[in-house]
Amino acid sequence: MLRIALPNKGRLADDTRGLFEDAGLGVRSRGDRALTASLGGEFEAIFVRAQDIPEFVADGAAHAGVTGWDLVAESQRELDTLLDLEFGACRLVVAAHEESAVTSFADLQAAPTPFRVATVFPRLTHRFFEDAGCPATIVPVSGACEVAPHLGIADIVVDLTSTGSTLKVNGLREITTVLESTARLVAAPGTTGLNDLVTALASVLRARGTRYLMANVPRHALDRVTAVLPGLNGPTVIDVLNGGTMVAVHAVVASNTVYRTIAGLKALGAEGILVTRIERLMP
Repeated sequence: MLRIALPNKGRLADDTRGLFEDAGLGVRSRGDRALTASLGGEFEAIFVRAQDIPEFVADGAAHAGVTGWDLVAESQRELDTLLDLEFGACRLVVAAHEESAVTSFADLQAAPTPFRVATVFPRLTHRFFEDAGCPATIVPVSGACEVAPHLGIADIVVDLTSTGSTLKVNGLREITTVLESTARLVAAPGTTGLNDLVTALASVLRARGTRYLMANVPRHALDRVTAVLPGLNGPTVIDVLNGGTMVAVHAVVASNTVYRTIAGLKALGAEGILVTRIERLMP
């Protein structure tokens, strides 16, 4: 049985469960508060805090885990990324008070005395400032570090943001980015037996943002159809029974441009256009 550590709460947990469900590995637990659950087949889930998952995986308590790259980097444990899950995107940034004289990272580097930096990521923050040759005194906090400059606890903060709106609401201005993060499937180096899991999850991610399009088009327009409907390796062309001058074309297209694709096909005389979602897509 392969044990997979999953986040136990929050948006990251919801997105992770949705991905596993779409991959045919839905959580089968005895209740909402269960600490373990079957994922079907040879996989079992254990539910722990996202920040603890790097330790669980590195120490062998779980064969793999899903957590944010920011938490993996902060843990400083040696883990391999098996798959970027493409959700939970955020940035770890340096931010200063809007009324501060600090408007760029160069201002921090030129400061005669070390700045006090509040953060819930002390290891990443220390390494970032050390590598930049910028003296800083790290002030570890457990959360809500945006308030630190207002209370005089610190001069600047290093905090996570996705849109920057929370920083602005709290009167903070981004100075520079320390790290970009998304949710990752991680494992200790040398871990085996996870290929089927990676393949299942990757097939769902590959299918997101795509649609399967089918249409009957005039045979004489096929040379122009390939320009409108390129697909992954060009459209699949199938003769239509008693279709005469019409042939059927099938292709995988990007969902955000499907309306334009349909318009292009209609201009070529296409009929019976059908668009459907794709659950999984293998290379």
